[in-house]
Amino acid sequence: MGNIPITIATNDYDRTRAVKDGAVPVDGCDVTYLTMLPEEMFFRAVRYAELDVTELSLSTHMLQTQRGDAQYLGIPVFLSRVFRHSGFYIRTDRGIASGADLKGKTVGVPEYQMTAAVWQRGLLKDEFGIEPWEIAWRTGGLEETGREERTPINLPDKYDLQRIGPDQTLSGMLESGELDAVISPPMPSCLQRGAPNVARLWPEYRTAEQDYFRRTGIFPIMHILGVKKTLAEKYPWLPVNLYKAYGQAKTLAYKELEAIGALKISLPWVGAELQETRALMGDDPWTYGVDQNRSALEALIRYSAEQNLTVPGLKPEDLFAETTLQTARS
Repeated sequence: MGNIPITIATNDYDRTRAVKDGAVPVDGCDVTYLTMLPEEMFFRAVRYAELDVTELSLSTHMLQTQRGDAQYLGIPVFLSRVFRHSGFYIRTDRGIASGADLKGKTVGVPEYQMTAAVWQRGLLKDEFGIEPWEIAWRTGGLEETGREERTPINLPDKYDLQRIGPDQTLSGMLESGELDAVISPPMPSCLQRGAPNVARLWPEYRTAEQDYFRRTGIFPIMHILGVKKTLAEKYPWLPVNLYKAYGQAKTLAYKELEAIGALKISLPWVGAELQETRALMGDDPWTYGVDQNRSALEALIRYSAEQNLTVPGLKPEDLFAETTLQTARS
C-alpha cells in the first residue's frame, strides 16, 4: 500500500517549516501543506472539520473534548507558546497601577474562551486574587467588527459578559475610553499609533515574564496540533508519526538558531538571545510531550474550570491521542 494523502494546516513557524517544505517527511503520508492564520484555521476546524491535520486552540479543544463534540485528537506538539504579561493594555487615566487594579473594571477581550485570555485571567487570579466574574467582560474584534466566540459558551449569571456593538472594535473603545483595558494577543493599533492614555500594564513585560517562569516553571501553551479522529481511527499509526515529524522539525529550527557563523535569522545577536533563553529555560525551551509539560497543562485545565468554561475532572491525558502519551526510546 502506498502513502496516504493528508492535508496539514498550520501557521508559518520556524519549528514547522521542515515539515512544510518536505525536509522532514511524515512517514507513510503524502502531505499537502496549507499555511493559514490561526483565526481562520480554528474557525474552519470547529465549524467544518475540513482539515485532516490542523493547528488547534488548546482552550477550544478542552471545551470540545469535555463536551464530547471534538472532531480532532490532540497531539502534544505545542505550535504556539507565549508568555502573556505583554498582552495587557490599559487606560492610564483609570488608576490602574498593577493587575490588582483591574478588579471591577470593564475589560475587552476578542473571545472569552480563547486560550490567551484563559491564561491571562488565571494570572490575575493566582497573582492578584481577582475572580473572573469580578471583571466586566466585553467581547468582539480587536480591529475588525463582527467577531464572535468560535464555540458556544454558557457562563453563570454572576458574569457580566456582553458583545460590543456591531460597529465597534476593542481598539477603538480603548482609545475612546469606553473600556478600561483590553487583553489581546496582538497589540491594539491605538497603542501602535501612540494614542493618549493608552499603555501596557507591564511596560517591562520581558522582565515580568522571566520572573514568572522562574517562579512557576510554566511556559504557557496556546495552540496544539490535532488530527481528525476518523483519520486516526483508520490509520492508528498516524498520530505518533506526526509527533515524531514535528519533533524533528523543531530540532532543525534550533540548528538554524545555533548557526551563528553565518546568521540564518535576521537578528544580529540571535546567538546571545538563544544562550540567555537556554540559561533560564533549559536546552529545549519549546518542549513537546505531555509529561514534559504537565504543570502547564494542569494549570490551564484548572484555569478553565475556575473560569466556568469546563468543569473539574479533565486530565491532560484526556486531550491527546493515547499513542502519543508515551513514545519508544532507544
